[in-house]
Amino acid sequence: MVPLVTACLRRLAALTTRRPRASIAVLVVALVAGIAGATAAGGAYVDDFTVPGLESQRAQDLIAERFPAQDGDHATVVLSASDGTLGAVDRAKAIDAAMKRVAGQPHVSAVAGPLSAGHVSADGRTAFATVSYDETADELGADPRERLERATEPLAGAGVAVAMSGPIVDAGDEAQVPVGEIAGVLLALGLMLVVLRSPRAAAASLLAAFLGVGAGFGLLGLAATGLDVPTLAPTMAAMLGIGAGIDYALLSASRHQEELRAGRAPADAAVRTNATAGHSAVTAAAIVLVSISGLLVTGIPFVGKVGVAAGAMVLVTSLVAVLVLPPLFAAAGRKMLPRSERARSLARDPGGGRAADSGAPTRDPRDEPADGPRREPTARDLASEQVSDAAAARGGWAVRRPRVALAVGLVVAVALCLPALGLTIGQPDDGNLAADQTQRRAYDRVAAAFGPGFNGPLVVAVDAGAGGDVVRAADDVRAAVADASGVASVGEPVLDERVDAALLTVYPATAPQDERTASLVDRLRDETIPAAIGRADATALVGGYTARLVDEAQRISERLPVFALVVVGLSLILLSLTFRSLKIAALSAAFNLVSIAAAYGIVHVLFQTAAGAALIGVEVQPVVAYVPLFMFAILFGLSTDYNVFLLARVREEWRRLGHVPPAVAVATARTRRTIAAAGAIMIVVFLGFATDPDSTIKMSGIGLAAAILVDVTLVRLVLAPASLTLLGDRLWGRRAAHPVHQEVPA
Repeated sequence: MVPLVTACLRRLAALTTRRPRASIAVLVVALVAGIAGATAAGGAYVDDFTVPGLESQRAQDLIAERFPAQDGDHATVVLSASDGTLGAVDRAKAIDAAMKRVAGQPHVSAVAGPLSAGHVSADGRTAFATVSYDETADELGADPRERLERATEPLAGAGVAVAMSGPIVDAGDEAQVPVGEIAGVLLALGLMLVVLRSPRAAAASLLAAFLGVGAGFGLLGLAATGLDVPTLAPTMAAMLGIGAGIDYALLSASRHQEELRAGRAPADAAVRTNATAGHSAVTAAAIVLVSISGLLVTGIPFVGKVGVAAGAMVLVTSLVAVLVLPPLFAAAGRKMLPRSERARSLARDPGGGRAADSGAPTRDPRDEPADGPRREPTARDLASEQVSDAAAARGGWAVRRPRVALAVGLVVAVALCLPALGLTIGQPDDGNLAADQTQRRAYDRVAAAFGPGFNGPLVVAVDAGAGGDVVRAADDVRAAVADASGVASVGEPVLDERVDAALLTVYPATAPQDERTASLVDRLRDETIPAAIGRADATALVGGYTARLVDEAQRISERLPVFALVVVGLSLILLSLTFRSLKIAALSAAFNLVSIAAAYGIVHVLFQTAAGAALIGVEVQPVVAYVPLFMFAILFGLSTDYNVFLLARVREEWRRLGHVPPAVAVATARTRRTIAAAGAIMIVVFLGFATDPDSTIKMSGIGLAAAILVDVTLVRLVLAPASLTLLGDRLWGRRAAHPVHQEVPA
């Protein structure tokens, strides 16, 4: 299979480099037209967070069926007075008028509070109103928040301060210019220019990368016309697609420059590059897709869809790269090299570069497939390559002192990974937002006046069935829950129209992200409610947003071992097929796991310790349950990128030199600069996304950047060369069958 892929990429490059300029025109026009058409026909992204099998999901389904007016989202309007009470005559009139304006707004189904029992604090200076809507925040957009702000604006004249929270309010947050993302991309472009030192090479690489990302978004939009694609998918796909697209283009451009420096004609170099670096890019992208698609086994549909979308984006960028880059390289000729190197490269090309001018690549026997025939090298070839190999072999400390390097690397790896044991899974809430945001002000005022649990109420849905005594069942459940440890208060039952179902609002004594709240949810389900229901023909389900987060965290914990086995297992199969060595595949998986564990440790330190949180300017907070999943899948795939590029080069040099240790020395020396640059580009792109206010995106960006930093430094420069050198020829179990010349001493 591997030789077949290599042969296809070689033939594709040979075809497009015969008439490179014509090929470029046809490909670019076709891709741009396809992207434009797909964008125009694309569908809308949706937020479907349905998770089959969760009790909170069954509670929500019951609410949607029996209480349709409460199936939409809500907003919480918090009112406070710095002096006096809200019950003062003038203030009460102003509040009543404001609430009437709110009740008459479109899509508002009910307004509870703010001056009714249970909604006013003991000192009378803080109150809250719950505004229910008949549709979700995603369906309603930003208009409801704007209407709420206009309706409550006159309250300031009565000395009443207003703050708001809830999904309806979140949906109205002003879209921010993605300064961080833009800065990250610009820094990545600057790094690419510094590494390649050729504007033509950088331009070709960028064109391929952006065409690939555009094609990926076009296909994603088309998929949204017939499938439910989550709104998070484009952000995650952009994060990976931009970084991976630039990386693949950079690695291919660097390899092409290397081939030009060796004296190959531009068209020949483009063909050779597609068969080597291009093959590695497609292989790595396929493994990224397989790894991220492993999210499908979590049993959380929208998580799996986000993973598939992001993985598909990476694969599309690699396919566009191997399609577009060869003719771009061939058309650029020796302008792909820095100006100072063009003359020397031309002198090494016996054809004087005429292959590129004629549009047809010359045939070099060394360009045969990896297992195909080779020509015997001339004395000049051997002398030149021996000097180059000897210089490369002297360059790596990890290769010269593999045992010391491996020991030091493992100590550092353990130190980075150990904090991961303290990682706490949960859900950041409005208390983690910036102090000037209205949601944070609402959170703080409610917590101070009523207790932290009022910011994350639970909902108990009681179903008595046709003919059942729902009133008695609801009263029994309410009494039992109110007496349960960890419950601050329970609201009066709300009955449906058929009087066979009831809703109870339960306010915990602890904050939504507190572990004790999760324990309360479990106790209510396992002990309190079953005892209260007894033998009655009724059911009671604990739901609400907070309960849903608890359920999803538990689902993720249960499925994580299966998910990890699927991702690692499928990746092992693909890597074994690629490198024809189970040892190589296992070693690659081990390297990936080191990077992932180190990233978990860094995320814990930065988000869950006071010193780390202060360093990056955030509140101490739990890690979003989805972040470890996304990080595992994405990082396993991205780390495999660098593994594939390094190991493919090791195998290539092993076939040429005959032994693994010198091949590792040469391959490491010749790829480390490019891999380090590619990693730096990926890091700045991810750090750009780390400026996003959304906790999931912020944590993912920082975690991914940290993991890539560990991978391209500790793993790629220390652990990988040392391990490969120590394993030696046992990697493939034999010496290369037809080495081109003798090994170079390390």
